[in-house]
Amino acid sequence: MELIPPLQNFHLRKTHRLIPSRFPPVGILDRVASPADLDAVTELEGWTNDRMAEEIGILQRVPRLEWVLGVPNASVIMAAFCHPKPEGSRFTDDSSGAWYAGASLRTAHAEVLYHRKRELAEVGISSASLTMREYVAGFHTEFHSLLEDNREFDPLYDSASYRTSQAFGRNLRSAGSNGIVHRSVRDPGGTCIACFRPRLILSVRQGAHFEYRLSGDAPHHIRRIRIENRS
Repeated sequence: MELIPPLQNFHLRKTHRLIPSRFPPVGILDRVASPADLDAVTELEGWTNDRMAEEIGILQRVPRLEWVLGVPNASVIMAAFCHPKPEGSRFTDDSSGAWYAGASLRTAHAEVLYHRKRELAEVGISSASLTMREYVAGFHTEFHSLLEDNREFDPLYDSASYRTSQAFGRNLRSAGSNGIVHRSVRDPGGTCIACFRPRLILSVRQGAHFEYRLSGDAPHHIRRIRIENRS
């Protein structure tokens, strides 16, 4: 029988998402007000602008009714859905992304540190300095909840493989789910959000920048830093 977790209303005023600071914070999707405007711009450019093509990515895979355009950080929101990791994430595969965030900054750091260390190890790098940008957002909607202590949920929390959890996420998304709230695997006691629908992400704003210093098996260091605005 297909596993369907309970639905629960969540009112989260402040969740935390961390992405590499090298990605531009403002893009074309912040400046166009409708899909029709975007069509006109892309037709005018003739898709010769590499940055535009990269930014829009696989936008057409996201239903137009779900597009977020013409609001602050629209490009950042849509990038989470248009540029999934090649290997996918816990509840999404390489066909479409989601807005993953931590209910606390500590949890967001723990999740990002685990994945960045793993990515670096795969290319033989053990020491590095990374700069990450924080985005704060709210949610007031209904999500499927995996927070209760239920042994049926255990395969979805596999620390080494996403095979089961990705299939589970695909099924929920196809059935119209808004997303999943679940326990953090990398921060015991922490809570994470995987939102499947861009329009449900509220009041997205930039937070702080953080420098991660990683050195082999030594304890990592996280430092809040100031980034000068050069615009």
